Amino acid sequence: QEQLVESGGGLVQAGDSLKLSCAASGRSFNLYAMAWFRQAPGKGREFVAIISRNGGSTAYGNSMKGRVTISRDNAKNAVYLQMNNLRPEDTAVYLCAADRLDRAFFNDVYHDPDQYDYWGQGTQVTVSS
Repeated sequence: QEQLVESGGGLVQAGDSLKLSCAASGRSFNLYAMAWFRQAPGKGREFVAIISRNGGSTAYGNSMKGRVTISRDNAKNAVYLQMNNLRPEDTAVYLCAADRLDRAFFNDVYHDPDQYDYWGQGTQVTVSS
């Protein structure tokens, strides 16, 4: 079982950059594709990015495409989300999620939060104008 803990959120100004981290405590991190979602108050979880188990494939949601980069370090059991040129509408709780054996990724259902096996608690990102 994977336990996921996000960090790196905070209060920033519009145009700033921020790098989020998600640390996994299980021993099977390299069996999971890893994704980032975000959830604004009163809204559902929105897909941001996903990276395959070996890091060779990535996909991005439309809302932040071109402003975010997902990466992972399997030796450190960690996945990252580099966010640039942040906007006030990016304000949300950012959560990482684990997709066992790239199943959701390669079945093209990775936008659906119900497809994921494990979730972290999230880290708050607030962007002021």
